[in-house]
Amino acid sequence: MNAEGSGTIRSRIKNLLRSPSIKLRRRSDTCRHKEGRGDKVVLEKVLGITAAGNRALACDPRTGLLAYPAGCVTVLLNPRKNKQQHIFNSSRKAITTLAFSPDGKYVVTGESGHMPAVRLWDVSERLQVAELQEHKYGISCVTFSPNGKYIVSVGYQHDMMVNVWNWKKNVVVAANKVSSKVTAVSFSDDSSYFVTAGNRHVKFWYLDHAKTSKVNATVPLLGRSGLLGELRNNFFSDVACGRGRHASSTFCITSSGLLCEFNDRRLLDKWVELRTSQATSLSVADDVIFCGCSDGTVRAFSPINLHFLFTLPRPHFLGADISKMVDAR
Repeated sequence: MNAEGSGTIRSRIKNLLRSPSIKLRRRSDTCRHKEGRGDKVVLEKVLGITAAGNRALACDPRTGLLAYPAGCVTVLLNPRKNKQQHIFNSSRKAITTLAFSPDGKYVVTGESGHMPAVRLWDVSERLQVAELQEHKYGISCVTFSPNGKYIVSVGYQHDMMVNVWNWKKNVVVAANKVSSKVTAVSFSDDSSYFVTAGNRHVKFWYLDHAKTSKVNATVPLLGRSGLLGELRNNFFSDVACGRGRHASSTFCITSSGLLCEFNDRRLLDKWVELRTSQATSLSVADDVIFCGCSDGTVRAFSPINLHFLFTLPRPHFLGADISKMVDAR
């Protein structure tokens, strides 16, 4: 290309850059960029769930509000209105377990990662009200005592700690070591003891309220193993203390599909087969025991003698139009 041609091209480029349309476009792009920096990204809806087990799904029985984790976010779902609200974990650590307080005002969460915290959140304000930090390697279970005074947190297997918190004072009032993998915890009706369950493990932990309320230092937590007998090699996937007339009993399910009952002497008194390939969750009311099994099956049993009562209808498949279903089968 000769010098005359290159000079012509340069002059054309200069003329284009001097044109008012280019200048206006530059200014409008700059203004738009400044406006965009002021806008906030708002989370509207979470699709999916990161619950590793039944300890990461909770329901407030008074309102029906559901809580479950999605990474470092706690989703509060109103199933009647199909609306979500969200609690953001300030530490950005993944939430592994959560539970509602008895009055439904608070939700407690446990997290994974190095030096995890037990955090307490106000449900209506969605703000953190307490941070309890004693575990080192992750928290597998958290729950409130029925009187609302204590929070129990159980660490991962390598953490090997079970802590009882007086959350209003932000102190551990009782603690002890647990060597087994724990996947479930349940408090008794009178808040005098709680039970942990897991791999070849069912243990009863007793609270001395006189000591925990008066002594400022952490006291040793008294634990007694359940007498498992011939079922000692099972994996106990969930546990629930009895309610009402059956408050002295404790109910467990094994992952292999057995519903078990412990009496007031911690002895595995009786058990019954659920007739399923796997059992995962348990819920006990005054007059019925619900057992969550594989393939969406829920079976109900009597807490009096563990007799089978009924099986709930299985949920419909995703995407199914239930308005077109006219056959009861």
